[in-house]
Amino acid sequence: MKNTQCANSLFTYFLILLIFETLDNIVKFFRKKALKICDNQNLYYICSVVKQINTLTMNKSELIDAMAKDANITKVAAKAALESFMGNVTKTLKKKDGKVSLVGFGTFSVAQRAARQGINPSTKKPIKIAAKKVAKFKAGSELANAVNGGKK
Repeated sequence: MKNTQCANSLFTYFLILLIFETLDNIVKFFRKKALKICDNQNLYYICSVVKQINTLTMNKSELIDAMAKDANITKVAAKAALESFMGNVTKTLKKKDGKVSLVGFGTFSVAQRAARQGINPSTKKPIKIAAKKVAKFKAGSELANAVNGGKK
């Protein structure tokens, strides 16, 4: 019973940390404090949850690290390449009818959203939402197949 309560309280604390903190701070907390209040088995379970959540998303710096490792280049070069890619996609999409197509990966494009009626959630009164352009991404066939469990 004690182990279950310990795991439940640690897991609850983990969820609170996840909302307000970065994963690095969560991992540091568990490494420093969790061993004092919980046995190794429950700590291992909590850390495996952290690891699973950490693999669900990739931020910019993690992408730069992965690019540098995969291409056997420095992180500085990988960062420059990523920033160049993002800048060129942005510059192209700003142009009239701008579109970036990467065969097999996907297509970045711009779509026009029409003006529409919305509801202010705090006052429940109708509001007008202006028309605007939005960036879109449509996955290519190879990416779609990879995501759906097919070959890469």
